[in-house]
Amino acid sequence: MTPSDNVLRRLTRINPTTAFIVALVVMLGGLFLPGIVGAALLFVLAAGLAALTFTTWPVQSASTRTLRLLILALLLAVVVAKAL
Repeated sequence: MTPSDNVLRRLTRINPTTAFIVALVVMLGGLFLPGIVGAALLFVLAAGLAALTFTTWPVQSASTRTLRLLILALLLAVVVAKAL
């Protein structure tokens, strides 16, 4: 069993509602906190999304991959704009 298998097994036990609320709080905190602090929170969210996207890459359809990459690119654009 590889470390990524352990992580995926742990992620399957997380309540989806809790995960959504935590992601929403981090996103809103990143959007409303000023400057680099907000950008750092959004970057943490983008890093988590990137890790999840590339971990589940083999089992996603092409349209899901495209949508996830688009959302990731938009989030990173917001991080850059927030940091400037």
